[in-house]
Amino acid sequence: MSRLVVVSNRVALPGSNQNGGLAVALDAALRDSGGLWFGWSGKVARGHSGEIHEQHHDGIDYVTVDLSREDYEGYYNGFSNRTLWPLLHFRLDLVDYNAGTQAAYRATNALFAEKLAKRLRDDDIIWVHDYHLLPLGQELRKRGVRARIGFFLHVPFPSADIVAGLPNHEKTFGALTAYDLVGFQTERDLERFQDYMRLFGGGRVEGRGDVRGQDGRHVRADAFPIGIDTRAMEALAEHALRIPSIKRMHASLNGRLLALGVDRLDYSKGLPERFRAFERFLEKYPDMHGKLTYLQIAPVSRGGVASYRALRRELEQFAGHLNGAHAAPDWTPVRYVNRTYPHVTLTGLYRLARVGLVTPLRDGMNLVAKEYIAAQDPQDPGVLVLSIFAGAARELDGALLVNPFDSDGVADAIATAATMPVEERRERWQSLITRLRDYDIHAWRRDFLDNLAATPQRQAEG
Repeated sequence: MSRLVVVSNRVALPGSNQNGGLAVALDAALRDSGGLWFGWSGKVARGHSGEIHEQHHDGIDYVTVDLSREDYEGYYNGFSNRTLWPLLHFRLDLVDYNAGTQAAYRATNALFAEKLAKRLRDDDIIWVHDYHLLPLGQELRKRGVRARIGFFLHVPFPSADIVAGLPNHEKTFGALTAYDLVGFQTERDLERFQDYMRLFGGGRVEGRGDVRGQDGRHVRADAFPIGIDTRAMEALAEHALRIPSIKRMHASLNGRLLALGVDRLDYSKGLPERFRAFERFLEKYPDMHGKLTYLQIAPVSRGGVASYRALRRELEQFAGHLNGAHAAPDWTPVRYVNRTYPHVTLTGLYRLARVGLVTPLRDGMNLVAKEYIAAQDPQDPGVLVLSIFAGAARELDGALLVNPFDSDGVADAIATAATMPVEERRERWQSLITRLRDYDIHAWRRDFLDNLAATPQRQAEG
């Protein structure tokens, strides 16, 4: 059996409490065949980049690399977060392009390739994750790596015109043809990648998911919508209502319904638009005053970036405005917090919430939508209000699908969800949970790795 090598920006080290669904799935895949997990250590060194840390645990080798302050600022804070993140979320207006950070991004990927290549075998299966590492496959090929290499993009792939708006875009996105299999969250992402290769990438599309790069190298591409650990989430939700913090939250509602949003504080999540939609709900449905409370949890992310600081100030002001205009002495319509909560606490909140609000402006998938469904009480489930611009909308058509830019439409969906009869709620939930059980996080990783392993060796050799 071939050894699996996982490469990601951050590594879920043993005992690190990085216990999200992706970490669980990758850990399980590595245990199946024995393997290596490689990535940045998360440490910023005082000197040069490149110090290696190694540990072995339960048949898995963990190898991480320290970065210098200069490389961290250029590769991670700079090109990854200030350039690629907004670009990939269709926000060309927020792209902060700098030739220096692009060079640091390439140099850091080259450093990772140098440290990793000497640890690889020809029969390895290498799985690279996300936008931090777009050119890593190309750098590995330069160092003579002949093994099969797959890449999965967890965020959206934007339209070809947006990608082409990035100076020297072909150095970053053209590098994807060095992989043997490139995976996307949705069919639309796959289509946009093919459009880019055909229009701006100098490649040729020979059929669905069949792309030849400018250098003549053949790459396969397909959609692999990521799932969650559905059964584990369902079991956790039954327990979560018994924890003290959830009991206190339930009591504080005083019989009112709960609408819940859980998002990182990020401009891609559509939080100002969601607040405006909730304001329209309060204006259009005065009979719902005092009957529903909206809780928005938005942990701060990338607090050093100016656009994120501005977003936080905007939401704080908006929450104050909403409560000042609509609150009653015994009812606060909006509860807005920037704290991070344990997963079990969030699961309990999902279970309590009659309305789940997942309305990003763009999202590769959005696993909060899937976790909300999995956490529901089968006898009295809540209703998911879901943006058509989340990747999850391609699968979860039993949700109330909305355009997040349409305040009235989202307001109407909140009212519909809050008043929906239990029979219809059960019927919608049943169709959603069936999909989540059939294609969970473990089915996703098996699907991708089976496809990568089936890649003809001649293709891996170029």
